[in-house]
Amino acid sequence: MSASHKILLLPGDGIGPEIMAQAVKIIDWLKAERGLNVDLSEDLVGGASLAKYDVPIRDEVIAKAKVADAVLFGSVGDPAWKDVPFDRRPEVAILRLRKDLNLYANLRPAKLFDPLLSASALKPDVVRGLDLMIVRETVGGVYFGEPRGIETLPDGTKRGINTEVYTTAEIERVARVAFDLARLRSGRVCSVEKGNVMESGLLWREVVTDLHKREYSDVTLTHMLADNCAMQLVRDPRQFDVMVTGNLFGDLLSDLASMLTGSLGMLPSATLGTPVGSDKRAALYEPIHGSAPDIAGKGIANPLAQILSLAMLLRYSLERGEDAALIEQAVSDVLASGLRTADIAAAGDTPVGTEEMGAAVLKALRARA
Repeated sequence: MSASHKILLLPGDGIGPEIMAQAVKIIDWLKAERGLNVDLSEDLVGGASLAKYDVPIRDEVIAKAKVADAVLFGSVGDPAWKDVPFDRRPEVAILRLRKDLNLYANLRPAKLFDPLLSASALKPDVVRGLDLMIVRETVGGVYFGEPRGIETLPDGTKRGINTEVYTTAEIERVARVAFDLARLRSGRVCSVEKGNVMESGLLWREVVTDLHKREYSDVTLTHMLADNCAMQLVRDPRQFDVMVTGNLFGDLLSDLASMLTGSLGMLPSATLGTPVGSDKRAALYEPIHGSAPDIAGKGIANPLAQILSLAMLLRYSLERGEDAALIEQAVSDVLASGLRTADIAAAGDTPVGTEEMGAAVLKALRARA
């Protein structure tokens, strides 16, 4: 029997526990039918942790996350805590996890399932078959560079300052993630920056090019300016396989790309960090939607983004690509059958609830296994 993997479940707030429950059912099926050997533990974060422990995340939970092979996260955010100081807000839980685990590479896939083709704003012949991955650097760049702030000038007016800063090491480590992912996909990386007007962009291109030449010559590397990249995502998004870029451009381009699928609420994500232990890399997987407190407890939330986040966990942390593909195929089968939760239902559709959608994915998995 293979060694057991440690997975930390952090359902969080709002719809988090409801959608996490559906992902756990998939894990249980994988354990029973596919030989998945995992040790699951669960803890509180966000508003749930505040209610019990008076902090959004405890040191003990951070310690568990550091020794886990991966963290499967639900969502945080609870309006009951909207008036507390910033350091006690539910969202501090995810911010602290990113900081303490040094989760520097955000993986944001934009994959369009054929049954949702009509939901995209782009023409079907442009977007059909879209499957790209944006790797965004998340702990550097203009969001964290110094100096920063707002200062008052001698004439009484003000000036806002933010500084774009990247080092060789910061660029190399996120580029490695992109190149390694490309080796698991179609073997193509597009590096995106603004080297025509920014020195940090020139360094970015130089470092990525040198790393490619030294260690990843088997992967095809291209470069593109960020503004052109935005245009190309709308003109011909299928030209991309893996895209790697800095914090600011990654923020903008990943949101743009996610909307090409026509279904923001269905998309998973991963954030990877530095290796911990021998060959283990810190990693957190979560749907990109929020906690949706307005529908929490009603049993109508869409669990597919959480289930697809589990698929990413299997592929990138546990090296179980076949199981990940099986889940993705099952989700596609369910959508092809016409089943829709309220967030993706079209006019005339009768929406199903969280439990029914999760059960349908399980049924599709059994049919394909």
